[in-house]
Amino acid sequence: MRIRKKTPKPSAKRPPLYFVGYRGAAPATEELKLWYEREYGGPLSVRHEEGSPESWQATHGPWSAHVVMPLPMTHVADVMKQLAWEHERMGAVAPSLAAPRDMPDTVLFAARVARGLTLLTQGTAYDVTTQAYVNPSDWKDRPMTAFMADDHMTVTHDDSARPDHVWSYSLGLTKFGLDEIEVFQRKGLPESTAKELLVESATELLRMGQSPKVGSAFHLPLLGRTVRVVNYRTAAPAGRMLGFRELQG
Repeated sequence: MRIRKKTPKPSAKRPPLYFVGYRGAAPATEELKLWYEREYGGPLSVRHEEGSPESWQATHGPWSAHVVMPLPMTHVADVMKQLAWEHERMGAVAPSLAAPRDMPDTVLFAARVARGLTLLTQGTAYDVTTQAYVNPSDWKDRPMTAFMADDHMTVTHDDSARPDHVWSYSLGLTKFGLDEIEVFQRKGLPESTAKELLVESATELLRMGQSPKVGSAFHLPLLGRTVRVVNYRTAAPAGRMLGFRELQG
């Protein structure tokens, strides 16, 4: 993704994109700076909140993310039980506030910071939106100029939602302020077809920076297909209510 000129405003109130579980001491911010600049160039600047050394803002160019590491155990004990991991401590990485069209860059930067913290602690990251666990070896290592939508989303297939149909849906677009997308196809068709349609559609929606209205259509150049939005509804496949745009095409 290209670098934007507009600098987003950082905010500690954004929901976390990642929790990072680890043992021992948290890495010093200087360690993160050295790692980040070696991996992606720099400079990476870190600003600690006054009177709160565990809370800090990381910035590279126009990108910014907020980190709290470690989180107070009084606030996260229940979350750690739900995650069922054996780490003693946990941190969180949240993106800064940004316009919808700038969110891919912002989410990408926050993921880079979470990757660094996971590697430096040899811990485990938990993607809050997709509910995926990411160990140090699981991170996709891409240059800062590369953004792939399916690095930040998952596609799930459910053959019990409708008779004779498989429900395929995304999880991850809500990171970018967009509704999730879904498609229903008859049983027996390859699931890879639905996944390809959803990933390419997600890539196009991220480029557009908004969720299209019901009845509108958009073109997918790589697939040579035009996709129409035929319905909007809410569902909670991941345990929390999300908006879904149904696609056909």
